[in-house]
Amino acid sequence: MRERLDCALLASGQEPWVSALAGVHLNGRLQVHALPKEHLAVDTLLDDPALMRGRYDAGVLYADEASLPMWRTALAARAGRLPAALLVYAVGLKAQAVHDLIGLGVSDFIRPPFCPEELRARLESVLCRLAPAHVAEPNPLYGSATGKMALACQSPTEADLCESILGRSGEELEAYAVALAMQRATSRESFREAKGQVVARFEKAYICAALGRHGGNITLAARMAQKHRRAFWALMRKHGIDPTPYRAEFEDITRSGAGKIQGHPLVEPYSRGVRDRPQDI
Repeated sequence: MRERLDCALLASGQEPWVSALAGVHLNGRLQVHALPKEHLAVDTLLDDPALMRGRYDAGVLYADEASLPMWRTALAARAGRLPAALLVYAVGLKAQAVHDLIGLGVSDFIRPPFCPEELRARLESVLCRLAPAHVAEPNPLYGSATGKMALACQSPTEADLCESILGRSGEELEAYAVALAMQRATSRESFREAKGQVVARFEKAYICAALGRHGGNITLAARMAQKHRRAFWALMRKHGIDPTPYRAEFEDITRSGAGKIQGHPLVEPYSRGVRDRPQDI
């Protein structure tokens, strides 16, 4: 968990409360921020540009009986696309009202009086729960029967991209990389750690897809990737990729007769694939 957490106060018509809480707490380990005055209406607080861009780790909603209906409406209108982790500062709310807000996307709640230690502890708990990425970690053997079953356990977006990565345009890959990088940036990882994970996921997806296309033939897969065969093999070892399942899948194809089709991309490559066994490296 990061040493410093930044939290935005989301309140309409509660300037004294905002002024009393805004500032530095716990020797800098918790910083509470007031939003600009132009975003002080309940229906616009959640659309604050800094909040939308991930400037804050979380937001704290001031909710009482008067503002409860407006918060319900605002949260319901943004179902599934809330800008940050949200906690509710429940002032005089009954348990059912708090439960309703949590059902609409709020992650946790605190009650008066304000306690910086409690807010910090609850924020850490919420952020730890939310830290796992919404995009599933890849662990398939792309192109193989086993891999296709594993893909069913992944996010459809990533599964589709990884299986068809060789046919994707640069713009598509760039857009996906940007989305993944933004997601990692909100997981409290350092730049170096996040970059390493994004690069590793691309490398693994690309190598697996190349092997799947060429029936496990390392030479042809490396040639298509425009990498030296030894460098390609080094990436395979780095990510623990075994070419055997791709070769086995190709053998199943040829036994079923599909390999007899002229022009099939796996027919001629595999005739030379015997030379690509790891012990020949």
